[in-house]
Amino acid sequence: MKKIISTDKAPKAIGPYSQAVEANGFIFISGQLPVNPLDGSIPQTIKEQTEMVIKNIEAILLSEGLTLKNVVKTTVFMTDLAKFSEMNEVYSKFFSSEPPARATVEVRNLPKGVMIEIECIAVR
Repeated sequence: MKKIISTDKAPKAIGPYSQAVEANGFIFISGQLPVNPLDGSIPQTIKEQTEMVIKNIEAILLSEGLTLKNVVKTTVFMTDLAKFSEMNEVYSKFFSSEPPARATVEVRNLPKGVMIEIECIAVR
């Protein structure tokens, strides 16, 4: 059985997918963009965008009584790996102890022209 997870504290899905799905104690969070769920605004810098993405992930987890400590794997998509150290500086503040496994890849474009998108897997 799978459970669809949705919260208005994170941006709504912009296509035929769920914000997150739980199956067998795993929570699969779809790629989150740096969109402010309150007003739809998008921050300008990679640091601000990284923070917004992680806060959106955190909101989805909190809706299920979980925290970022439950995250076991992330995949970070960036349009410019030259900004990796700036992203990593912000990312490390949210995952300072026992960080999840991670892959980071550069992509040509992302939806809404953003610089970063992060998807993740968490466990109960």
